[in-house]
Amino acid sequence: MADYVFQKEKIEELLGGMAKNYEVHAPLLNAGIVRFGKVEEGGPALAKLDDYSNSSVPPKELLFPQTETLFRYRLGTGGIEPKVPDAGAKVAVFGIRPCDAQAFAIVDKLFGWDYPDPYFQNRRKSTVLIGLACSSPCSTCFCTSLGGGPTNDEYLDVAMYDLGNEIYLKTVTEKGDELCKSISDLLEEASPSHLEACQNQSKEAASKIRRSIDTNGIPEKLPALYDNPFWEQFSDRCLGCGICTYLCPTCHCFDIQDEVEVFDGRRARMWDTCMFEEYTRHASGHNPRPTRKERTRNRVSHKYSYFPTNFGVIACVGCGRCIKYCPVNIDIIDILEKSIAVEVKEAG
Repeated sequence: MADYVFQKEKIEELLGGMAKNYEVHAPLLNAGIVRFGKVEEGGPALAKLDDYSNSSVPPKELLFPQTETLFRYRLGTGGIEPKVPDAGAKVAVFGIRPCDAQAFAIVDKLFGWDYPDPYFQNRRKSTVLIGLACSSPCSTCFCTSLGGGPTNDEYLDVAMYDLGNEIYLKTVTEKGDELCKSISDLLEEASPSHLEACQNQSKEAASKIRRSIDTNGIPEKLPALYDNPFWEQFSDRCLGCGICTYLCPTCHCFDIQDEVEVFDGRRARMWDTCMFEEYTRHASGHNPRPTRKERTRNRVSHKYSYFPTNFGVIACVGCGRCIKYCPVNIDIIDILEKSIAVEVKEAG
């Protein structure tokens, strides 16, 4: 593993160097929205690293696209044309935050479970994550409550720190080493003073996390609240818009549809959400989650109870997007804190 620095004013030159060997994706600014996308000439402008705390839309769509063709077919031919991405096409994701990188590791467990998903897995194997430490976490962030932190590099291949005029890089994995060697002519060796500045930034950033929640006992407590009217105080305000799930870096629900035009067709996978009424509606018309109460309960319980039961980790990284963008100010931390306080009556 190695340590480097480069001048911040040379970011575009650095990305150009990466583009010789990788398809480069970075935070782009378009109409006030920061969203990861392919860096290309004539496209949206690169978001300045010190102009945003986190992307508006999580980079999960780079591995799990909002709409994706699984395969194409033509009626009468008896064959299909698979659209599985090539595992050899290398992608560099520049500027991903530590929480979003942690989310990839969580979703890995689902897409590599009983039957590995080749669409997700091939992209995952080919992707290098170049993370950017958070020096000024959002007011809604609570990443330290979920095993992460504003400068956590556990799930990254390369960790970056914004030191003002310079950017410090630290390689974390062999994939990160390989990428930095491919642009070594644009990098300089870091000094002990750079490392000290990063350590100071880490301490300061951790002290800026304003919110936290003790998750101990929550996975075990939530099933006991299944029929409790507790959920109504939140679901009564919910609009059912689904923004909390679409903008969540660990939510992974999807629908699959066949689309046919004359003789040509495709099978496509697209994002879905358990907050929509039709998500659980049966062909018979019956719906086991008929109201927003049941759907709110499922969303929270899945993240903080069902997923931990199945995979041993809470499906939340504390990025705070669901709090920040909820149009009616439903707060996941508020839900969790109140769930702990609810008294559960013993059966009988």
